[in-house]
Amino acid sequence: MNLPNSITMTRIVMIPLFLWILSPHFPWAGSGTQEIAASILFVLASITDGLDGYLARKRGQITTMGMLLDPLADKIMVTAAFVALVAYNPDVVKVWIVVVIIGREFLISGLRSIASSEGFTISASELGKLKTVAQIVSVVSAVLAHRWDNWDFGVVIPVRWIAIAAIYFTVVVSLISAVDYFIGFWNQIDHASKDRRKAAVLSRGKSVKIT
Repeated sequence: MNLPNSITMTRIVMIPLFLWILSPHFPWAGSGTQEIAASILFVLASITDGLDGYLARKRGQITTMGMLLDPLADKIMVTAAFVALVAYNPDVVKVWIVVVIIGREFLISGLRSIASSEGFTISASELGKLKTVAQIVSVVSAVLAHRWDNWDFGVVIPVRWIAIAAIYFTVVVSLISAVDYFIGFWNQIDHASKDRRKAAVLSRGKSVKIT
């Protein structure tokens, strides 16, 4: 297993560890250590998300396994984090919000599968990258907001309000990026269909001439 795939596997291993830290079974549950540890771990997992792809491209180590594991790890990480937060901080992370965010992820995964079967890919847009950053901020701030409403370092940081704003911003960006992705997919699939029809017509024309 090459380095990029090893990093991806590390991210997958971090997911159950993240869930354990948020559980009542964590040795320091009920203390600020729990929230800080979970936040740091999620940030590290998010960093590996970009690192494995970068290394795979730079080292020329893009593999079928990596292409399968990387998006799978991303979806599991996002799904696990938001589902856990519904129970961990329900005042900030509502059930319907998680349904929208996770539903968007599965929708895009389905469209990517169809696109792949049709022989084309749709590159991630700037909205998709913004959505990823918003998700990271949402998860980390929602975890911290479980214990702190505000941080006072001479300047008051409204942790809870940042979490709420980040969550709703994530929902908005997720929906907009889903529409943007769907439009790109539809244009590509429509173009592919026209190319197939044109090829079929040309093929029939050649058959008639030969006959």
